[in-house]
Amino acid sequence: MAKSKENAREIKWLPGPEKHNYPAAESYLTLLYSDSRAKKMVAMLRVAPVEQFRAKDIFRASQLSLLGVSDSHVVKDRKNIKKGISLSPLLLVRDEQNGRVVIADGYHRLCAIYGFDEDAWIHCKIV
Repeated sequence: MAKSKENAREIKWLPGPEKHNYPAAESYLTLLYSDSRAKKMVAMLRVAPVEQFRAKDIFRASQLSLLGVSDSHVVKDRKNIKKGISLSPLLLVRDEQNGRVVIADGYHRLCAIYGFDEDAWIHCKIV
């Protein structure tokens, strides 16, 4: 499949997650894990290096479905991509017991990027 002009757009990234991404990740993780385990995961994410994985692989590993382009957060992130505004890397947790990756923070950013290019390299921290 040929990529459209829009899909060829370069995704720009911040060097690391923004400070507010970590409390957001912890809030989400406390829905899945105990408070103490969620805090430990976020502490590990804070010191983890930024890595890259393809958008389509993160979706496959997370077992989540793609949010529609009409979702307000996805719309906002798509506008930021078009304006060349750098995005915050995703925060991911390997849930080995359930054989999937948990997107602790950045689900909307991932969905916005996937709409441009499913093969795009996504910057993320993963533990």
